[in-house]
Amino acid sequence: MKLLSYFHHGRPAWGALDASGQGIVDLGRRLPSYASLMALLEADAVPEAQAALQGAQADHALSDVQLALPIPAPRKIFCIGVNYADRNAEYKDGSSLPKYPSIFMRVPGSFAAHGAPLVQPRESQQLDYEGEIGIVIGRGGRRISKETALEHIAGLTCINEGTMRDWVHHAKFNVTQGKNWQSSGAIGPWIATADEYPEGYAALRVLTRVNGEARQDDTTERLMFDFAYLISYLSTFTELEAGDVIATGTPTGAGIRFDPPRFLQPGDVVEIEVSGVGILRNVVEAES
Repeated sequence: MKLLSYFHHGRPAWGALDASGQGIVDLGRRLPSYASLMALLEADAVPEAQAALQGAQADHALSDVQLALPIPAPRKIFCIGVNYADRNAEYKDGSSLPKYPSIFMRVPGSFAAHGAPLVQPRESQQLDYEGEIGIVIGRGGRRISKETALEHIAGLTCINEGTMRDWVHHAKFNVTQGKNWQSSGAIGPWIATADEYPEGYAALRVLTRVNGEARQDDTTERLMFDFAYLISYLSTFTELEAGDVIATGTPTGAGIRFDPPRFLQPGDVVEIEVSGVGILRNVVEAES
């Protein structure tokens, strides 16, 4: 099942794709107890959504709605840095492989929805892409064991963890400034629920294309810190809650790593494709 949030004639709503993938079933109307997709996850009621979707006819064509972030206002967005096997070597600093994951946070407003523009701000010409697999937490918890961690996943989504490369170097110990520009990244187009992955998450592909050219291509087989470890580790120091998002890291091939660098320009089309989810697509626009 693919769950999503959207606007129809300006009205916020939530639902799921129909079997054709071209229509939307308004689950909010069918399940009025849950005012939003976040409320559904908080109630651990995904099975109710699955039941309501069975045999339902589409209420809207996908082309007739405006997609929102799947979780429009997640409480926490964790981003994992340097998590694919060759990423550490890209830094050319002679460092050994990390013992623990690198973590930073982003605010919801730094992400655009599927189909909305990525914004190149006036203050930087170094907008870069980072294709990632996003975990959406369903069942929250604290000090979650690695053995049970995957049970806490509501589903997966596509993430472009866009970055202003020059601004990540403004501080000595953090990257917050370069990671939180308004609409510099994107999340979507929807959440593929955990039942879409009966064989687990060990061999999922993430692919980034810019103007149709493949720039990043890797699989979760090469993660240094897998999904279970990340959920367990994060929940050690903070409580994970329904709707929280974990961006699990980007493969090699970001624009900064080319010689010369290949930063995004207005008009560029960025697509992030994740196994079982689909394609997140955005066009770059210069800030007006």
